[in-house]
Amino acid sequence: MGQAAKVLQLFKTLHRTRQQVFKNDARALEAARIKINEEFKSNKNETSPKKIEELMKTGSDVELLLRTSVIQGIHTDHDTLKLVPRKDLLVENVPYCDTPTQKQ
Repeated sequence: MGQAAKVLQLFKTLHRTRQQVFKNDARALEAARIKINEEFKSNKNETSPKKIEELMKTGSDVELLLRTSVIQGIHTDHDTLKLVPRKDLLVENVPYCDTPTQKQ
């Protein structure tokens, strides 16, 4: 696969991940879309293979970070957030619980 095809594949993967991670959050979806597009556009004319590989590594790391570390929160009250983890984030043996218990 050529380098241009790999760059395009990363671009599409980042946008797919953005859509999954920020589902139902129009503001975050739009902000992420703009940021992804800006970053790719600003490096569009890069010709150095070493620099392109470096940028590709950064993009891949960002995609992995978004996919594995970002959890959506929904404001339920003025000082309360309800976390909405995706199924692929719940990999621990401890099940997710909407109502936390007090430690004694």
